[in-house]
This record gives sequence, structure tokens and C-alpha cells, in this order.
Amino acid sequence: MNASPSHESPHLLLTGATGLLGSYLLRDLMLAGRPVAVIARGERKRSPAARVEALVADWEDRLGLRLPRPVVLSGDLTLPACGLDEAAIRWVGDHCSELLHNAASLSFKGKSRDEEPWVTNVGGTAHVLELAARAGLRRMHQVSTAYVCGLRTDMVAEADLDVGQSFGNDYERSKVEAERMVRAAGHLDSVTVYRPSIIVGDTVTGYTSTYHGFFAALRLGHTLLTRVPLGSTSGLALLALMGVDPAARKNFVPVDWVSRVIATLVGRPAAHGKTFHVTHPEPLATGTVAATIQEAVETYSRAAAEDDPDLQDERWFAENLQSELEVYRRYFRHDPTFDRSNVLAHAGDVACPPLDRPTLLRMARFAIEHEFGRRPVARSGGPVAAVRVHPSLPGVARVGADARHPWLRWSATPAPGAWTIPPAPLLPRRGSCARLKCEPYQACRWSGLSAARRTSSSVGAWRATIACTSAALTTAANGLEGGERLPVAGRQGL
Repeated sequence: MNASPSHESPHLLLTGATGLLGSYLLRDLMLAGRPVAVIARGERKRSPAARVEALVADWEDRLGLRLPRPVVLSGDLTLPACGLDEAAIRWVGDHCSELLHNAASLSFKGKSRDEEPWVTNVGGTAHVLELAARAGLRRMHQVSTAYVCGLRTDMVAEADLDVGQSFGNDYERSKVEAERMVRAAGHLDSVTVYRPSIIVGDTVTGYTSTYHGFFAALRLGHTLLTRVPLGSTSGLALLALMGVDPAARKNFVPVDWVSRVIATLVGRPAAHGKTFHVTHPEPLATGTVAATIQEAVETYSRAAAEDDPDLQDERWFAENLQSELEVYRRYFRHDPTFDRSNVLAHAGDVACPPLDRPTLLRMARFAIEHEFGRRPVARSGGPVAAVRVHPSLPGVARVGADARHPWLRWSATPAPGAWTIPPAPLLPRRGSCARLKCEPYQACRWSGLSAARRTSSSVGAWRATIACTSAALTTAANGLEGGERLPVAGRQGL
């Protein structure tokens, strides 16, 4: 156990920290100043502590901020009490006040209950509850899924769970069973449940580390394009192969927003004990999703050559991927309407960013360029425009100063009614982010970026200000839209 960090405040115990949503939760909880302890498994070449350290270091590299270190507990959710020994269980009891159970299997179908998703989603939850009982934890936060609703087509209330609905796959069944177990646990005083819909990538970077849902359909389109002639199929043809109605609507949510909502609600005691549909207020028509997938694969995928000896037709595609298609026929069914009353009442200030065409294309490009997880993700870097405000992370902005140019500085003197990037560090790493300390800015909702003029002094200092109004944030950039990547040459700097 890595228990070197010392905090007066009680820790929150987090599972699933090395997964996609878990890594964002770890980031957002640490940015909020919450001490965190995580249960993590080792890998063949890396210990649990090394895995978590690499994760935190990567966030530091992306944000340009020094983050606190979580306490790392070596464990395994498939084992009783999550594999923690007596000393570790005592530590949890002495130092943790609540538990956020986020770990889950996203597998749709298991041949038996000895396989996923049952092993993690049901067995793992039972082991987490055992650990909570032995350590004396009485407050639990459970990450479930909006699709505990199964095949319902009506309005789904946040309080609904088992109302006799049918299910589309074993994932949904396993998550209902896990929720039942948590709610029935007599040793818990408070159970808070978060039900996100289909999680996709980061709205700013497109980053993802899991390739289910939207990305699974994208991969089908990518495979199709690389095996059949360009122009012989389309996004609508893909939907036809999958047996999906193009008018059906699916609810996708960006991982950065889901994490911020959950981290916000964890920090608001008035929200505890409730259930939250962490779902998008504007579901997407599957026809729109299909058109975006078609544009993405035709733009970013390598199309099959007409003289390719392995060239096939759509029927080959349908016949050889029949098992996958059968699973996704039910998955891409029309979603019901998810009641969001509790989310609006307790986290209505955390605005959900739109999943528009540019955002979805950014996510699709990331997945294709990284070969759906087979190609490693490079660390952030490269010069960017002066400032890019993160749309779902209050108080954080990406800055464009490059340490190779020592004459670049950030002004510490704000203009009237404006706020500046803080002067420390004076030389932020290229591609890094700076935390904005101004409380009025922290309370603002992000609603867009616009270009602004640049200013310089006789010593070549550059000023980047954030003008804060009720309508928008105006970002000082080099005469360009915030966030565009720029070459750095000479004193042009940003």
C-alpha cells in the first residue's frame, strides 16, 4: 500500500480509477481538493502504484498543474473484500469517509455468470460492499447506467429501477442487479446513484480509452470502408446492415462532463441519497450519428483500393460480422426519455456541452488515428494559440507559451473588468494549462470563444486576458480562434 500522502480531511475511496471515466473522476476530485484513495490492480510490468502514478503524471502534463498523489491500495475487485489485507482494511476504516464505486465491465454478453459482465458488475460490487462493511464505511456512491431501464420506451424517472422491464443485453441485467445489491445493503446510511448514458470521448481533445457504443459503430464503418470500394456504401447503409431506424435517438454524453457532474455531486451533501440520470438533454438521431461516422471514415480512414485482392462487398461484411451486428441492433434501439430533475436541481450549474458535428468528428478522428486503442497516445505538447478555455472544467485554460521562447510572459495586471492568467509559472510548458484563480470567472458558464487582439510591451511580453461577461468569455489570442494549433517561429511566439 502506498500511503505516503497525509491529509487532515477524510479520503474518498475510488474504484475503477484506471478506466476512462475513473481517470477523469480522479482528476476532477483532486482538482477539487478532495483527498483520494484508489484500489488498483497491478499489471505484468507495472505495480498498482506505478499505474496510478503514470496516470496522475499524464494529467499533470496535460494540465500543466502539480496534482496531489492519491493513496494507492493494491487490490482486485474479483476477490473478497477487493483483495485488501487486514492492514489495508483498517487504513480504509481510519482514513476514508465514503466510497465511489465506479469500476465496471462494459461487456454486453457473458456465456455464464462466471464471465463478464457478471464477474465485475455483480461479483465486484458484492466484494466492494463487503469491504465497506468491514471498514465501517456508511456512505456509498455507485456509478450505474441509464440503461437499467432496459427496453423501456416511455419516460424513465430517476427513482425507477426494477419495474418489470425487458433487457437488451447482459450488461443491463448485471447493472440492475448491482444497483439492487447496493440499495439493499443494511450497513449503508446513504446510497447515491449516478446513471450516465452512453459515454463518449473528451469534448476538447476527443480522447477516449474505451471503444464501445459510438466508437464500436465507428469501427464497423472503418472496417467496412477498408474492405469495400469507396462509394459503394454509406452511413445509412451501415444502419440498414445493423437493422437500426435512422430516426431512432440515442443519448451520448462526453466523459469530461459526466466526470464533472459526478465530482460536483459528490461534493454536495444535499445531493447525497438521490439518483441522477447523467444524460444529455439533446439526444442524437442515429441517422445523424451515421452521417458523422461516414464523414469521419471517408476523411480519416484509408479507403480500400479498387485493385485490392481482398476487396469484398457489403454482404461479406454482414455475413462475417453477424454476431457483432446482432448485439448492436438492440444497443442502437430508440432510447426512452430520461427524467433529469435531480441533475438539474443539484448540478444544473454544470452545463452539458453540445455534441455537435465538429465535436463528434474530433472524437472519431482520435479513435481512427489511434487505431481504436492499438496505437499509444502521445503525451500532450506542441504550441497552441494563446488561450483555450476548457468547456467543462471551470477555472482551467490551455495556454500557448512555449518554453523555448524565454521572452514570452503572461501579464499579471488585468484590465478593468478582466482577469489574467496567473504569473506563476511565468514560462508555462507548451500545450499546458493554467488555473484561473478569479472567483467571478470560476462561476461563469463557458459559452464559446472568440478571437481578440494581442498586446505586447517593450520587452516583448504578451498579455492574455479573459474578459468575463454574462454571455460569453472572450479569449485573447493571436488574432485566431482560441485553441487552434500554430507554428512557433521567432517573436511571433503564440
